Amino acid sequence: MQNKRIVVKVGTSTLSHPSGLLNIRRVEELCKVLSDLKNAGNEIILVSSGAIGMGVGKLSLPKRPEDMPTKQAAAAVGQCELMYTYDKAFGEYNHTVAQILLTAEEVDQPDRFRNFHNTMVRLLELHALPIINENDTMATEEIKIGDNDTLAARVAVSMEADLLILLSDIDGLYTADPHTHPDAELISDIPALTDEIIALAGGAGSSLGTGGMATKLQAATLATAAGCDMVIANGVAPSILYDIADGKPVGSRFRAKKG
Repeated sequence: MQNKRIVVKVGTSTLSHPSGLLNIRRVEELCKVLSDLKNAGNEIILVSSGAIGMGVGKLSLPKRPEDMPTKQAAAAVGQCELMYTYDKAFGEYNHTVAQILLTAEEVDQPDRFRNFHNTMVRLLELHALPIINENDTMATEEIKIGDNDTLAARVAVSMEADLLILLSDIDGLYTADPHTHPDAELISDIPALTDEIIALAGGAGSSLGTGGMATKLQAATLATAAGCDMVIANGVAPSILYDIADGKPVGSRFRAKKG
């Protein structure tokens, strides 16, 4: 396996049980696999959802809040537990994590973007593992990136990553919605984002998350245009990251534009 710079995005549905509480076994497996890929010489950047979802569980809220103050309160509580969990799990494999919380201003304004980029480069040089999330406690609609699929793609583009992996609760892109069309087939290789492929995007994902196939195809558009392959895969078994990093046919792989 050639050493690569890999951005891995994990969704709330991958990190949490339906209750919103942490799926401890899966998170521990994810950190173990990412640590091993890092040990193999790859540079790993983790874009992690889950702050609001974990805050919902921690605060025993009946459902994901809809008003901004409660969302931001849940994010503030959940982000603490999220980073505590990652620090503890990666620490078992002697990897140091770094937290970076972003709003759209950090990626849209040249001066702030340059600061973000320089910090990221130095963290990788220092062999730290950056963990990035949108700053949900501070972000309002005016400065909100919106979803972590888009955030992960923008990070992958800015850091000139070789590969972007979106782990979710679906196996990849299907010819139709597999929840309503049992005969839908997984599309394993997408050499180009045609109008037909874009038209396959559905609505939002789980009740705890904000993404859906539409945001994932938007991420694929950004990443592949910048020369970065992107894979959508099911995060239920994080060990599939080994096969994805090796280029094996797992999930749906969107091929980078050449030239």
